[in-house]
Amino acid sequence: MFARIYKPSRTAMQSGKAKTEEWVLEFEEEYAKRADPLMGWTSGQDTRAGQVRLTFETKDQAIGYAKEHQIPHQVIEPSSGKRTLKAYSDNFATNRRAPWTH
Repeated sequence: MFARIYKPSRTAMQSGKAKTEEWVLEFEEEYAKRADPLMGWTSGQDTRAGQVRLTFETKDQAIGYAKEHQIPHQVIEPSSGKRTLKAYSDNFATNRRAPWTH
């Protein structure tokens, strides 16, 4: 039973920062998933891996919970994305690298 502690990133359909401010503790899978022979669905024996997801306000709370319950864990630090500030008028600037084409 190994756990990952991380701060989730935005989804592809998300432009805001909802659900990205909390820290998440998720368990890794202990057993490999297998296909059900009758229906073909993917199933597994470990219910903690896919169904248990704990959220915490701070990283220290998540680490404290893992240590209190003697759960081996790995902390994955969030990467800060580089923001490029652009203005619509930059499309029509005279000092562009390449000329504006349609």
